[in-house]
Amino acid sequence: MSWIDWSVLAGTLLLIVLYGSWKTRKNRNLEAYLKGNNSEGWMTIGLSIMATQASAITFLSTPGKAYESGMGFVQFYFGLPIAMVLISIFFLPIYYRLKVYTAYEYLEGRFDGRVRSLTALLFLISRGLAAGITIYAPAIILSTLLGWNLQLTCVLIGIMVIIYTVSGGSRAVSLTQKWQMAVIMIGMIIAFYFVLESFPDGVGFTDGIRLAGQLGKMEIVDTSLNVESRYTIWSGLTGGLFLFISYFGTDQSQVQRYLGGKTLKESRLGLMFNGLMKIPMQFFILLIGIMVFVSFQFNKPPIIFNETSTTLEYSQDDSLQLMRTQYDENYEKKEDAITAYFSGETDAIKNVREYQVMQDSLRKSYKNKLSRLDGSYEIKDGDYIFLSFVLNYLPVGLIGLLLAVIFSAAMSSTAGELNALASTATIDFYTKYQNKKGREKNDKKDLKVSKLLTVSWGGLAIIVALTAGLFENLIELVNILGSLFYGTILGVFLLAFFFKNVKAKATLIAAIIGQLSVLIVHFLTAYDIIDLGYLWYNPIGSLIVIIAGLILQTTLTNKTETNKTE
Repeated sequence: MSWIDWSVLAGTLLLIVLYGSWKTRKNRNLEAYLKGNNSEGWMTIGLSIMATQASAITFLSTPGKAYESGMGFVQFYFGLPIAMVLISIFFLPIYYRLKVYTAYEYLEGRFDGRVRSLTALLFLISRGLAAGITIYAPAIILSTLLGWNLQLTCVLIGIMVIIYTVSGGSRAVSLTQKWQMAVIMIGMIIAFYFVLESFPDGVGFTDGIRLAGQLGKMEIVDTSLNVESRYTIWSGLTGGLFLFISYFGTDQSQVQRYLGGKTLKESRLGLMFNGLMKIPMQFFILLIGIMVFVSFQFNKPPIIFNETSTTLEYSQDDSLQLMRTQYDENYEKKEDAITAYFSGETDAIKNVREYQVMQDSLRKSYKNKLSRLDGSYEIKDGDYIFLSFVLNYLPVGLIGLLLAVIFSAAMSSTAGELNALASTATIDFYTKYQNKKGREKNDKKDLKVSKLLTVSWGGLAIIVALTAGLFENLIELVNILGSLFYGTILGVFLLAFFFKNVKAKATLIAAIIGQLSVLIVHFLTAYDIIDLGYLWYNPIGSLIVIIAGLILQTTLTNKTETNKTE
């Protein structure tokens, strides 16, 4: 990287951190710190919600996901607009009427402190781990491709986030996220332009779409009923719907974003803005990945994207050298076939498909062999594809801007998570415990505790990042982690909202049953005993909690009535 890139990267990040810290330096009480004194308009709320969800993983992994698997991942978001409408109708009015700081406060009034604490604890576990992953994800990729120290990169991202989150609380997070989203979208639009510029003369955007379609990358909607498939229109409209209702309706990292709205109307508009804009944004990011795939039809891609000094040592192996030779020869033949296709020989596309299959096969064989030689090598390299393109094909200065995009995304989502973790720990455990002891409320002390908890959660996130391992496509890893807990949490809230006859004891036992059931299903899936897409964990967890709650309540009621009769 040139000094210009370093200057753009450092300048962008420093401005964001200083801006967030300065604008919110006068927060003097817990309400201002955790809810921003309910001063946010709908645009800030909408952008803040999008920024909290759109981590660096989104901008690193999603293009790579499209490169390898096509546009089908966009179906994951099909349930989002419906979820926004349902949350606006059923969840928001209750939160506003009760003037809660966290979503889990409501559960104590509806059930009891045990249900509130269990649900809050499940959130803290899932989001605490996710905060570490959102730091680790960009750090490992940046350190691999740029030669940066992984541990130092994790610590740098974590410290920058902690500074302005501790300084300004919820309002600092919302204000900085608005500017971070601007940096992110400008950077991605510029990247899209330069991806198209990498095409040869005479080949435009529509030609790229047509070629991608011929190679099976533009299959957006899958209407099959195969539950083993991770992404279909049905999994998006059912599993995705449950996931998004739980995430946006009960996950404090999102609830806190719209609890700071000026009015109920502003919060609803913010949610609707997110519901309308999220799918087009994800579609655009996936489309960038598709265009990178098309670009690499004309510009030879490396056989592996996460090449390090370690892999270079093993590259002298005879079998690996043979595969690289075959890879190069196959690419030359594919290049000739693509030229013939664009010259009007429609039959040539069959040859292009065959050579693409061979290219993918050689890449897979090469990575498997390299993994056997080097046990530390990670076979899944889709997360490295987009950044590899940025480093090799973007001009000086813009590389720094795209790296700032990745850092900004990591900071924005992590800040929202730390703010929510601190809020939940403060309100649902610390102040609740203090009140139970009968101690007088001390707002200044509570504010200090909340800031200390923000630092603590930030430190824990850094520790998780430093010890994490990369096992899946990162965007899937975060969604899988969320799906392990969101179904149970949503089930508890649905019992609270719609099944007024179900009481605390039945709900508590049902939540435990639901959570254990989801973990068992995941275990069976992970060890290939059953084959089930992770999005289905969400409706499974929710339905088990609801059904178990209804059955248990009926049983407990009958038992009570029997005892009374006796």
